[in-house]
Amino acid sequence: MFSRDDIPGLALAIVICEAVGAAPALVTATGSGSWYATLLRPALAPPNWVFGPVWTTLFFLLGVAVYLVLRDGRGNPRRVAFALFVAQYVLNVAWTLVFFGGENIAGGLVVITVLWALIAATILAFYRVSRTAALLLVPYLAWVSFAAVLNYELYRLN
Repeated sequence: MFSRDDIPGLALAIVICEAVGAAPALVTATGSGSWYATLLRPALAPPNWVFGPVWTTLFFLLGVAVYLVLRDGRGNPRRVAFALFVAQYVLNVAWTLVFFGGENIAGGLVVITVLWALIAATILAFYRVSRTAALLLVPYLAWVSFAAVLNYELYRLN
């Protein structure tokens, strides 16, 4: 699947996805004493320490997936897949800024709903280029589905 020639591009895609994904968390503190810590949380809410490793893993998978699309795709299918990938990533970042930065649970719910739809569309577009790339996004869709339910429950409780 990967050769030595892939290493620089693959590494760059992973580093960019990790950096872009982590950047909003650096400006929206969620530690003790933060706004998030004051919210009533549903029983299904995982402990805060879970989020870092999960997101780091998901951003890694996104980096690998987008690299495969850029490497293997051609023409319009590649352009569409990459455009959807960028659009959903913008919304991923926006959700953190709206929910945590803006302390806006309802706004976060709107953003994550659109994000979910864009991830699903990205998976379909990736599938047209690389089945492996599409499958690498399935855990991301599953986690965002869980996050959407959690966002809704936080909205309902607070």
